[in-house]
Amino acid sequence: MIKDILVHLSPGERRDPGADFSLSVAALFGASLTGVAFAYEPVIPPSVFGTIPAELIAAQKQQSVKAAAAPAARFQEGLRLADLHGGTRILDAGVPVSGDVFGRLARLFDLSIVTQAEPDSLGAEDLVVEGALFEAGRPVLVVPYVQTAGITLERVVVAWDGSRQAARACADSLPFLTKATRVEVVMVSGERPKAGEVQGADVAQHLARHDIKVEVKRISEAGGIGETLLSYAADSGADFLVMGGYGHSRLREFVLGGATRGILDAMTLPVLLSH
Repeated sequence: MIKDILVHLSPGERRDPGADFSLSVAALFGASLTGVAFAYEPVIPPSVFGTIPAELIAAQKQQSVKAAAAPAARFQEGLRLADLHGGTRILDAGVPVSGDVFGRLARLFDLSIVTQAEPDSLGAEDLVVEGALFEAGRPVLVVPYVQTAGITLERVVVAWDGSRQAARACADSLPFLTKATRVEVVMVSGERPKAGEVQGADVAQHLARHDIKVEVKRISEAGGIGETLLSYAADSGADFLVMGGYGHSRLREFVLGGATRGILDAMTLPVLLSH
């Protein structure tokens, strides 16, 4: 059950699709919702550290706090209008460590929600996605920056390749799948199943025991796994995608797998990721 949700609030005055979307998710599950905004520490290059006036650093910090307070206030008002339980937190952190901070906090929630990074952004959303994916041990729901509608679960696609990550995503998505009108387990033909891995029909049987009716489909790869899944989702009219989040940590630097990176770069529908 999803009863406690964490959402990352994008800084500034711009529209925040993830925050707006999270209100509909919380309403769907009757969940409490906590919004987190970061008041980012000023970025000072080491080469000029000590030469910048303290007043300028303080002014930059004040501007960052203001940029965090604006979305927190909007979110609090959104909670009030939607009659939802929850609150907001403003955290101090440098941009490079914000993902780690968010990921550790997300361990205490059933689900975290973050907006996809826009092409011209500073990349803070990417860091938060990676932190939630690799650090939390909980699922993360990524909302496209073009999203305008709330959550709908008319047609849900579950990407399946028999891996541990896919199994985790399938299990984490059960609260969503049980509310879906139609669920498809989709396998990309370019992915060669390994010996001993669970096949799509077996997954369908497992989900059927949760009273979820599933169709199993195999599609041909065209231009990469991520691109193939997004193309199929668009062509089939899917409104929600579930998949394993692939990647690893190299000296504490997150390295996303190709399919995951492709999804995050070009997604056009909400995607639930689990690692």
